[in-house]
Amino acid sequence: MHKLIVLSQEVFEAVQHSRPILALESTIIAHGMPYPQNLETALKLEQIARDNGAVPATICIHDGKIRIGCDRDLLEHLASSDQVLKAGTREIPEALASGTTAATTVSGTLHCANMAGIKVFATGGIGGVHRGAGLSFDVSADLTQLSRTPMITVTAGAKAILDVPATLEYLETLAIPVYGFCTDTFPLFYSHFSQYPIRKLVSIDGITTRFKMMQECGITSSMLVCNPVPIESEIPYEEMSGWIEKALEENSHLRGPEITPALLKTIVEKTQGRSLKANIALVESNVKLGAMIAVNLCNE
Repeated sequence: MHKLIVLSQEVFEAVQHSRPILALESTIIAHGMPYPQNLETALKLEQIARDNGAVPATICIHDGKIRIGCDRDLLEHLASSDQVLKAGTREIPEALASGTTAATTVSGTLHCANMAGIKVFATGGIGGVHRGAGLSFDVSADLTQLSRTPMITVTAGAKAILDVPATLEYLETLAIPVYGFCTDTFPLFYSHFSQYPIRKLVSIDGITTRFKMMQECGITSSMLVCNPVPIESEIPYEEMSGWIEKALEENSHLRGPEITPALLKTIVEKTQGRSLKANIALVESNVKLGAMIAVNLCNE
């Protein structure tokens, strides 16, 4: 194992005994939800992974090391401190060198999980091409990292605040395979259905077989497995689009990494908490699916 990596005891034992491991990001804890819902959600997500046969590996940076697996005290710190850096791949060396506590984004988690040899990652929604990117060039580093990290990434699609058609085009440009789990449309984070078709898979065996084919072919990108928010928890896009437009208008002065957290917070306020409930439901569903995929991949 790399000298910069520290494994939790639970993850260490899983590695020693070749048990399935599921990578989880920490930005959802530090920057994606308010306290204490963020801590409660983090603990529940880890338990969902365990209940479905996988060892959870929540990833962050702390005391100059990449932590693969967090204990309760570290999760509490990530959830409650306002001094936690948001670390994509670019920020990892800075966080390590400075000793800063940092929560990893999708891109940062992918990179760290790959360093540790983990093959499956479950998140909420990936970043993508922001609206107006033709002028701002604001495209999430998540897409670049997905293109160079050989993992299965389970997601509820791209965050609905993005330019979804442009994000799908960019995923195609980067040769990242996109599949829908029991859906033939690209999910829109809070919303189960969309107008954007994708290839449908109906079994976990189908997912792992295709991932193994990617590896045998020497393809080094991630496989994106899109798992829509449970339909009973969704906010239909016809309704959600209005709230998104209002949030974009109110936060139009923001740029860079501060945009997404601010937009999500505004949307929670405008939907009177419904979007937060949908967010929690979708990430719980993704972690369950991710754990099942990790178990299948480990057993083959």
